[in-house]
Amino acid sequence: MLKVGILIPALNPDDKLIKLVENIYAKKNLKNLIQELIIVNDGSDPQHHKIFEQLSESDYPNLTILNHDHNRGKGAALKTGFKYIKNNFPALTGVATLDSDGQHTVEALSSCLDKFILNPSSLVIGVRHFTNSIPFRSQFGNVLTSNLVKLLTHQNISDTQTGLRVIPIQYAFELIDSPGDRFEFEFDMLLQAKKYDIIVVEQPIPTVYIDGNSSSHFRVIRDSISIYARFLKFAASGFISFIVDIALFYLVLFVIGNHVLNSILIATIVLRILSSVVNYSINHRVVFNHAGQRTFLKYGCLFVVQMFASGFFTNALTTLFPATNGQLMPTLAKMIVDFILFVISYQIQRDLIFKEVPRHV
Repeated sequence: MLKVGILIPALNPDDKLIKLVENIYAKKNLKNLIQELIIVNDGSDPQHHKIFEQLSESDYPNLTILNHDHNRGKGAALKTGFKYIKNNFPALTGVATLDSDGQHTVEALSSCLDKFILNPSSLVIGVRHFTNSIPFRSQFGNVLTSNLVKLLTHQNISDTQTGLRVIPIQYAFELIDSPGDRFEFEFDMLLQAKKYDIIVVEQPIPTVYIDGNSSSHFRVIRDSISIYARFLKFAASGFISFIVDIALFYLVLFVIGNHVLNSILIATIVLRILSSVVNYSINHRVVFNHAGQRTFLKYGCLFVVQMFASGFFTNALTTLFPATNGQLMPTLAKMIVDFILFVISYQIQRDLIFKEVPRHV
């Protein structure tokens, strides 16, 4: 029989957390399935300590409260819970995570657990139905992250920001060493699932927002940057290489003094070699974290193809622009061509060159 632990990260909770715990223990069909309930106090303010004290003093069997001495972030709280489970209850089948602010009902938890029973090796996520009544920042953030997950992993995940999840126990243990201590940790959990051959299964749940989601601790700008960090790093790497590329291209053409095909090809070759060294170093070490095998050789092949493609297509596009005596039109043509090649290059680098080697949990 499957055994599951419940993990709730909490920062400055109110009475809704107590009500949630009461409802979990009152749900009869969960008693045999749920073995442990762990709450992580993520450095809540002193005025909120009474909530944890009430829970500690209540007669709830198998309830454990862990404490951070200061706020470390939702991801850090989840990892603290995973570590505790690994050290004390390694025989559990999975870990269900919920938010403490009343957004997740016990009925929604129960439906996700039912789905997990049928798919014990899958990551079950409770997905919400987004309507016009949902706060704009929640809709906007979810649309962005859903499309980014699709771009990065080829998976269609309709709700990337849901905190209601049931995680296979071995995958939860692998996540302990994952980077990120705030909301980006949950996003990266979805990105890394394919690496560990974990299938993401969706379970529809009710959409509950209280007071316009005012209790959310999501920091729109800082946490969004953290969530999109991987793609932003790739874009920054490409932008740096692009600046090096364009600046040297303009300079070489200025020195050569003409815009015939040979001069454009010469300029492209010279600057492409220099900018590619910068691009490979950043992508290999920072963006894709040393993932992939024989990456230098693969990147070299991509470099050669992309270099000549850039030269020929830039020259072809230049001939379609109005003739001028300066370097503006060839440079503009190169910017257009290289942007298209940038998008194609990202797909190739992600799926072929820096592809992560699957690790089975």
